[in-house]
Parts: sequence; C-alpha cells; structure tokens
Amino acid sequence: MALAVISELGHLGFLVDLGVVLGAGVIASLAMAMLRLPAVTGLLLAGAICGPFGLALVEDKETIDTLAEVGVVLLLFTIGLEFPLSRFLRIGKTLALGGSLQVGLTSAAVAGSCLLLGLEFKYALPIAFAVALSSTAIVLRGLSDRGEVDAPHGRFIVGTLLFQDLCVIPMMLTLPVLAGTGTMADIAASAGVALGTATVAVVVTYVVSRLILPWFLRSVDKTRSRESFVLAILSICIAIALATGYAGLSLALGAFLAGIVIADSPFANRALTEVMSLRDVLTGLFFISLGMMFDWRTVVEGPLLVAGVFLAIFIGKALLAILAALVMRFPPRAAIIAGFGLAQFGEFGFVLLNTAAGQEPSLFDATGEGRWLWAAALITMFITPLVLRFSPHLATGARLLRPLERLLGARGIDEQPKSDTQLSGHVVVAGYGVSGRTVVNALKTVGVPYLILEMNAETVRAASKAGEPAFYADVTSEEALHHARVDHASAFLLTINDPGAVQRTVDAVRRVAPEVPIVVRARYLAEREALLKTGASDVVVGELEAAVEILARVLRLMQVPRNLINRELALVRERTQTSARPSTVPRKTLAEHGLIGELKIETFQVPAEGYTCGKSLKELQLRTQTGVSVVAMSREGEVIDNPSPEMPLLEGDMLYLLGSLEKVRDALYFLEAGAVPVPDAISEATRMWKKSVPPG
Repeated sequence: MALAVISELGHLGFLVDLGVVLGAGVIASLAMAMLRLPAVTGLLLAGAICGPFGLALVEDKETIDTLAEVGVVLLLFTIGLEFPLSRFLRIGKTLALGGSLQVGLTSAAVAGSCLLLGLEFKYALPIAFAVALSSTAIVLRGLSDRGEVDAPHGRFIVGTLLFQDLCVIPMMLTLPVLAGTGTMADIAASAGVALGTATVAVVVTYVVSRLILPWFLRSVDKTRSRESFVLAILSICIAIALATGYAGLSLALGAFLAGIVIADSPFANRALTEVMSLRDVLTGLFFISLGMMFDWRTVVEGPLLVAGVFLAIFIGKALLAILAALVMRFPPRAAIIAGFGLAQFGEFGFVLLNTAAGQEPSLFDATGEGRWLWAAALITMFITPLVLRFSPHLATGARLLRPLERLLGARGIDEQPKSDTQLSGHVVVAGYGVSGRTVVNALKTVGVPYLILEMNAETVRAASKAGEPAFYADVTSEEALHHARVDHASAFLLTINDPGAVQRTVDAVRRVAPEVPIVVRARYLAEREALLKTGASDVVVGELEAAVEILARVLRLMQVPRNLINRELALVRERTQTSARPSTVPRKTLAEHGLIGELKIETFQVPAEGYTCGKSLKELQLRTQTGVSVVAMSREGEVIDNPSPEMPLLEGDMLYLLGSLEKVRDALYFLEAGAVPVPDAISEATRMWKKSVPPG
C-alpha cells in the first residue's frame, strides 16, 4: 500500500512542486505584508529559498517556468486591457524617442565600460544589450498596483519598456554575426524580414480584431456561459501572442497588443474581471521562478564584486534613464522616479544572455566570470519593488537637476510674462486633465483669473497655443510655487494623478503660502485624512463621489421617495465628507413612477376661434367636466407652471393636460367642442376623432 502511495506521488511530482512554491509564496507575501513591503519582493525571496541554489525543494522547475511564462503573458494582457488604443497612441513619441535614448545611451555606456575593462567587442555588445533592457513584468505590475500608469513618470516608463521589447528582435539577430556565423548582409536581410513580418502581424491582428472579434465575443456572450467567455478571452490572448511570437516579437508584447485590441470593445471590463484571479496566480509563479535563478554562493564568494556590479548597473541605468527623461522634457521629479523605475535588469536580458551563451563559439559564460553579472542582475530585480514603493522620496533631490530644465521646449513657470508676475487673487490650477479643464472653463466664464501648472510638456504647448496661461512646472517644487505667486493666490487646486506627488505638493504649498485654501482631488478615501493632516483645506474623493452618485441612482431606481433619498445622502456626507452643492437625484419620467405611470401628458393649443379662446380655466371647469388637470401652460415661449384659474386663455396658448388616456381624449374633445362626449350616444364623428388620437 505504501509503495502504491509513493508511486502515485511520483506521478504527481509536479503538483507537489506547485504546492511547495505556492505555499512558500503565501508565507513570504504574509511576511512582507507584516513588514509593509511589496509582495513581489516576498515572491522573489520565496523562489530563491525553494530553488536549486537554495533548499532545492522543487524538482520540476521547467514546468514551473512554463506556467510562469503564461503568467507574464496574462499580466501584459490585463495591462493592455486597461490601455485602449487611443491611450497607447498618446505615448507614441515617448515610446520612439524616449525608448531610443534610454536603450542607446545605456548600450553605449555598458559597451564602452566593458571595452575599457579589456573585453572584446563581440563579448561586450551582448552584455550591453542585456543590461539596457528592464523588467516589463515587475515594473508594470508595480505601476498598476500604485495607480501610476497615467502619471508623468508612468508614461515615460511604459513607453520605454514597450520600445525595449521591440528592440529584442534586432538584438537577437546580431548575436550570430558577433559569433562569426553570419555576415552584416545576413543580419540586414534577417532584420528586414523579421521587422516586415512583425509589421504585417500587427496590422493583420488589428484588422482582424476590428472585423471579427466584436462578432465573435457577442456570439460567445449570447451563450450566457461564463466558462465559454473565459475560454474565449484566453484563446484570443494566446492566439495573438503566438502570432506575434512567430513573427519575431515577444509573446509578452503580443499579449499586450491583444489586451489593447479588446480594450476598445464593450467586453473589456468583463474580460479583465474574469482573468484577474488566474493572472495573479500565474504572475506570482513568474516572480517565484525568477527568484529560483538566484545563486547565493556567488554572493558569498565575491560580495564586493557582486556589490560593485550591482551598483554599476542600478545607479548607472538610473542616471542614464533620468537623462533620457529630461531630454524628453519630463520634469526632474518625474525623471528621477522614472529613472529608478527602469534601473533594474530585465527578464529578456536573461533570455538574451542565454542565447549568447548558446552561440558557437559562446559569447557569454554564465557559469564563469558571467556569474557575477547574473547574481548582481537578479539583486536589481529583488530591490525594484522596494524602490518603486519609496521612489517618491528619492525624488527630493530634483532641485539639483534644475539647470537641465533649460533643455525643455515647453514654457517654464520662470519664463512667464511680466503681466503674470503681478498676479494676485488668482486660482492656481495644478494639473490640466479633465478636472482641471472643467474648472478653468468655469473660471474663464465668471471672470476669475487663473494660472495653469502642468508637468506634461505636450499638454502645456497645446494649452499655450490655445491662449491659456499654462506653464511647465513641477508643483512639488517651492521654487515653481513662488513663481506662480501661490502666496498671493485666492486658492490652489490640485488635480494631478500621482498620489505621492499630491502629498508632497500640499506640504510644499503649505510652506510657501500657509493661509491659501488648498482643494485636492484624491482617488481614494484612504488618502483623505493624510492630506488633511498635511495641510489640505478640502479633499474631494473621486471614489466617494462616485459612491454617492451610485447610491442616489439606485435608491431612485428602487422607487424610494425623494425625502428619504435626501436623508440617506446626508448621512453618507456626515460620515465621510461634506459637499458644497446640494445633492441631486436624476429625475424620473412619468412612465417610471410605478402606479401613476399610466397617466398621460398631452398638449392642446388654443385656437383663434373656438370654445376655449377668451375663457379662463375657472370658467371651463375642465377638471370637473373631464377629471383632467392643467399642470402648466406656455405663452409666447414662457412656461407658466400652476397657472391662475382666473387667467383668460389667449390664441396660441399651449395647455399641458394630465390624466388617464380616456380622460385626456375626452378633455381634448371638450376643449374643441365645449361638451363632454356621452359614451352611450357618441356620434360617429366623435368615434372617428377618438381613433385619430394616438394611443400614447
């Protein structure tokens, strides 16, 4: 019996390994939560402990790696689902120019350093390419968790990471040439074919998604089967990822493209909800599998050497990425956060080095001298989640980069015209997104002076062309706030998307102008108390405002009386935050009012000659005769609600009648003929007239 159990467990070895890594991941994540550290760091640590260089608890690492690769595919797919094509096109310039600068500067710096250390060019270039790549999975996961994808540094990071993934193709194609198994003509031809195939694959994918995917997903949705919908979404993700993979692009980039394709469809939110849990599990496996690559023995053998390589990679990449972001006209604070966000080694860097090691002759020795680089690269990935968490504090040195802002083409706040240097009583609007533009339009209408501060250079240029007093400025900087004359402003409005920058800006404004009212837009209710303690005068929480609006609409839908709705909304406001405007509840149409939904509103225009003209409502006795009420009337374009019974009706007056269908018909006949139709002796003419009145 025991032998049978052992044999069965042998067949289930993969499940044992999976259980071990998942259990280790849970324990490590709980430990990180207690220490208030990112869960990704715990997952990497769990992999290092369970891996072949740790306690060797996992035997079937290849299967774990396969599932981990699927996890990366799903991670990029779900991020693409939150990244519709219109949003993707907005970072096109950042993707092309910013990515080129980061990859080019890093590759050149690393290659030059390797040559100075005595390495031949054919060995230096693969290392340079590998170091230039950053971890798409780790960084995008961190940005997504912190809600910073749309922040200025988030836009630069996302564009650069996508460009790096595109660079993997030509980088891989150069390896055979460096190894002497190909010529420059071969690489040019191969690159042309690969890039052409990739372009065709992307175009075909986009066209097919527009023509076929909507019909396909609608057909699946009609089955009302959750399982079928999930399988359909996963099939689309994997199919597009494989198509781009065969075209020479990475599977992860193909998955991201698949997400973008579905993001513009009505099924984006449902797709995101359905695959989220599976994505989180498999992405966790990916981070654990990365940790399994770490060999602690290398660190023990040469701690100083590993530390030196680690610092060279991390600090060097950070500085070069900061420089690239500054050249792209990002503010110093955003450039610093983006630089440290891109400072780590990437998963495709390991793929590139493995491919280089497999060339004949080998271009990289992963078990010899290259193991120092391998260990240091993994350490950069270990600390990245921590750096992303604390990077806003690293940006305190942004003032040191002020001289480099002269590279920017956007109008800086220190370049404002003399008329603006005497501003007083104005409103400073920090952030020119939807909220900022809405407020600015209202201020312009009522004649209140304002000044716009924005960290997106493109937005500043567009606003300036439109004649707006918009300036490029880092609002966390006291210097920029002084230039904006915040200490002479009547109010400061903060609507930017970076939670860390919001906190620091409130603190800076309060130091510059202790008395100025600060109104802040926050995303989550949990941020409110901290912002109020820092010095915000009022915090408008988007999460809460949405909840209040939803509550009002749901209660109205449930036929709850208006006074009770007002009471519930007031209670919510008392428990959370007050509002400067009265609560509004969407008005229902008459048909939506349940029992009185059968009543009709009909109109009657007073003719020049007839029974009605010249008479008052009191004389007509319409309600007594027909049971129909006149709820309003209009005269010469002016609506009169509750008209006086003594008011004589004039030619052209419009009466609004309320009553049941039959009674409204009788009232219309009465106003025309001056008599109520008798049901038992109704004339043929009256019967025909009644038929002519529309039933609604």
